[in-house]
Amino acid sequence: MAAPVSRAADDAGAAAFLAALAQHCGQAFAGRVVANHPASAAPDPFEGKALVMHVRGCDAPEQELRVPFHVGEDRSRTWVLTRIGARLRLKHDHRHADGTADAVTLYGGDSREAGTALRQEFPVDAESVAMFGREGLAGSVRNTWAMEVEPGRRFLYELSRPDGRLFQVEFDLSRPVDAPPPPWGAPTPATEKGA
Repeated sequence: MAAPVSRAADDAGAAAFLAALAQHCGQAFAGRVVANHPASAAPDPFEGKALVMHVRGCDAPEQELRVPFHVGEDRSRTWVLTRIGARLRLKHDHRHADGTADAVTLYGGDSREAGTALRQEFPVDAESVAMFGREGLAGSVRNTWAMEVEPGRRFLYELSRPDGRLFQVEFDLSRPVDAPPPPWGAPTPATEKGA
């Protein structure tokens, strides 16, 4: 049985993870899908598209970071990482091109384990399970999301399920790319602080 982790260790994991990602505030990076199985019969929305993450929302990086994830011309997705006490919360903010919220938005979960500066895991929360149920997304009620960051090297976004579903996108943090336009519904760079 593992020894209990202290509150200070919890804080250190969450704080160190946010600090590691915040080193890239204002920068954008290209990514590629490194795992996507089992294969779906439906068309893959990521195949053949440019994948770009952009670290934004850096006014208070020790408390929150917003990371839009662009898929080609689709600017609907933003990962929102927020400090909640000694843990981190991940929410997925999904918007339409006019900036209005998608029917399935702000889903995610809170880290249950302390995590590390390298990796944080976010099991689905009850609010998201209820939304997925309402929207007929039964497969998503057992989601766990994870993120890994190695400053100057790589960032990984992951979705997994106990049934074997695994989706991972890896971004090369050693080679910044031109920043994309703001995500749908976000302020423009001229009106946003800390972009």
